[in-house]
Amino acid sequence: MKSLADLNDLRDKLQESINLRKKGGTVIIVGMGTCGIAAGAREVMRAILDELAARNLNDVKVIPTGCIGMCDKEVLVDVMRPGESRITYGNVKLADVKKIIDDHIVNGRIVANLVVKRKA
Repeated sequence: MKSLADLNDLRDKLQESINLRKKGGTVIIVGMGTCGIAAGAREVMRAILDELAARNLNDVKVIPTGCIGMCDKEVLVDVMRPGESRITYGNVKLADVKKIIDDHIVNGRIVANLVVKRKA
């Protein structure tokens, strides 16, 4: 940053991002309990963040959480799109991340073979 104008531009860009989150965009929750981490949750979460950044999906919020309670289904990833049911994906592998982002986050199509639970 070299000028006040650069600082103002940065503020405006960040404000847009904040406003998108306030509008209730999509939320992804990754189970990061010890069982999730042992199953590869850190790597899956990193892949989710990288894929969202690569696609410039700034209105998607990613939240780590503790144990979700289905240790045998780890890595667990919940997707909540505005106005839709909460979907829990289980046994998520790195190879599944792009499909979940492309099919569910971007196009609204649930990846049925990975679903372990649906909540209204």
